[in-house]
Amino acid sequence: MAASRCAGVTRFLAMEILEHAQQMERAGIDIVHLELGEPDLATPRAVIEAAKSALDEGWTHYTHSLGDMDLRRAVAAWYRQRYRVDVDPGQVVVFPGSSPAMALLFQALLDPGDEVILSNPGYACYPNFVRFAGGVPVEVATHEEEGFQYRPEDVARAAGPRTRAVIVNSPCNPTGIVMDAERMRRLAALGPLVVSDEIYHGLSYGGAEERSMLEFTDNAVVVGGFSKAWAMTGWRLGWLVAPRALADTLQPLMQNFFLSTNTAVQKAGIAALQVCGDEVRQARAIYDERRRYLLEALPKLGFTIPVEPRGAFYMLVNARHLGTDSVQLAFDILDKAHVGVTPGVDFGSRGEGYLRLSYANSLENLREAMRRLERYIAQR
Repeated sequence: MAASRCAGVTRFLAMEILEHAQQMERAGIDIVHLELGEPDLATPRAVIEAAKSALDEGWTHYTHSLGDMDLRRAVAAWYRQRYRVDVDPGQVVVFPGSSPAMALLFQALLDPGDEVILSNPGYACYPNFVRFAGGVPVEVATHEEEGFQYRPEDVARAAGPRTRAVIVNSPCNPTGIVMDAERMRRLAALGPLVVSDEIYHGLSYGGAEERSMLEFTDNAVVVGGFSKAWAMTGWRLGWLVAPRALADTLQPLMQNFFLSTNTAVQKAGIAALQVCGDEVRQARAIYDERRRYLLEALPKLGFTIPVEPRGAFYMLVNARHLGTDSVQLAFDILDKAHVGVTPGVDFGSRGEGYLRLSYANSLENLREAMRRLERYIAQR
């Protein structure tokens, strides 16, 4: 009964693991969750108070379809302050989350058969965004020995007459890499529109330098949002910064499909950008402590960490000493060790044999997860 385009949308294995884990929890089994990028930290108090105030002040009606103008100005100011790039508020489109933003973006960009270049491994949902819009994902292999970063020359070879965009994700899910500036510059110079997913900006470690694609080209769409650095996943608030002509194209789509994003939540987003810098810095320090713990603990269990993660809150670890079928292995670890991890193949064929672990969980829970994995491995 479903439309044929639905058949092209694959299951998100991280969610499959989570849903199986939740079923186990309903049966009374304690699970340590390392499968999802769900911050365990609280949303900053100033954000919560701003939302309460907005409701008390009557901000309960539609905003402009592209977003509350005060929030759009705040996003533009954030890019000027952080990256020294000029963004007009008219380029900012506010969405109920960055995933809906990407879904609508590719609906606006692609005709059937148009191509989008993406990395393998890469975020599991990107190919589905493209396929659902009628496009064709074109995968470019990245390599463990180079930190899973694009080779710009490989991207150039993959580009063709129907290439409409290249997706870049830095800091990266699932690898935690932060792309170096020279590769970003070379990718920007290739010609196709660059869709730069920068949702994990604000979460980088060890001196890694986050750069926005807007520093290198105007021919870019930048995806941002509040879910990760501000611990606002459930608030569902994200944005696109797009060339003005594309923002104008998106406006009637927003008017028809979303009307507007939640008004009080948008007011809370202003507070996040303007007054919560200390909370983001504190969150980054907490995640970094967890990251350093796992960098030390995982190799003792036989896992290889091919590239030190320098951003986001994920590690992609080589688990081939335990098996080459990452789906079977992840479910076995869940069933027997009661630890949720994501199969590497969720992120592309080159992720097979790996597992992704999220350290968006407490240090206490990470230590418990390592104890359970140690017992699991010993029993095997």
